[in-house]
Amino acid sequence: MKTFFVVNPKSANGATGRRWGELVASIARTLSDFGVEFTRGEMDAMHITRTAIKSGYECIVAVGGDGTINEVVNGFFEDGKVLNPAAALGVLPRGTGGDFRKSFDWDLDSDAAIHRLKTPDTRPFDVGLLEFLGHDGSPQRRYFANICSFGASGLVDQEVNQTSKVFGGTVSFLLGSLKALSKYSDQKVSVSFDDKPEELLDVTTLSVANGKYFGGGMKVAPEADVSDGIFDVTVWSGYGLSDFVLKSKGVYSGAHVGWKGTRTLRAKKVAARSDERVLIDCDGEQPGTLPCTMTILPSAIRLKV
Repeated sequence: MKTFFVVNPKSANGATGRRWGELVASIARTLSDFGVEFTRGEMDAMHITRTAIKSGYECIVAVGGDGTINEVVNGFFEDGKVLNPAAALGVLPRGTGGDFRKSFDWDLDSDAAIHRLKTPDTRPFDVGLLEFLGHDGSPQRRYFANICSFGASGLVDQEVNQTSKVFGGTVSFLLGSLKALSKYSDQKVSVSFDDKPEELLDVTTLSVANGKYFGGGMKVAPEADVSDGIFDVTVWSGYGLSDFVLKSKGVYSGAHVGWKGTRTLRAKKVAARSDERVLIDCDGEQPGTLPCTMTILPSAIRLKV
């Protein structure tokens, strides 16, 4: 496949940019024909991806973390339509956040990632569509590759993205979670699953999962599958800072699904609204607030495996 690399040079705390000469040499030994462009700012990866797909590139590789992957996935779409359903997303993991790659047991080994790009293997890949309110109050839409959630998770994103991630994604999100939960109380949210009657829920965090992990390695949706055409939804209610401190091992292992305060279900569409200001988490970013609607787009693109 004709391959294009969208590189976030600031990923891995700048190590991607510093090591790019070494990385591109490894790529050149494996792939004979490829393009490259560095991102320069927010959502730049989306625009670069759109241009590359329109130019005939068939595999777009996100070189960075979860935020870079999200922006690249958004670039597969324009005006509400996928530009090329046969185009594939490739990943060369380089970021501090690594929740997306964990669903596939991919590590940070660059040579292994480059080898995946050489093979012809792809699989159908579902994409989530998030419709929400931006911080300026305007209706917005954004696609997500991994997980969209709201509640404490949105506050965690806000805390994490205001601080350095020098210690890596897991530690950054752990500290962000502790800080956010120390001042968060459950919020009342009206939620509808697959257009059924609304339920009024007390929400610590409600996650709508395509992949399995979020928050720096928390296994929020152990059974999620990016190719099954349906979201795995997890609702946490009644959890506070003490619960997270005492039970955090179960959050990272997936054992939390059996706890009293956890509810799991599956849905293709989730709509939520609240009289409170509820923050959204979208692939580790904090783009806005409720009300929101999340809809699955089955097999929207392909994924390089």
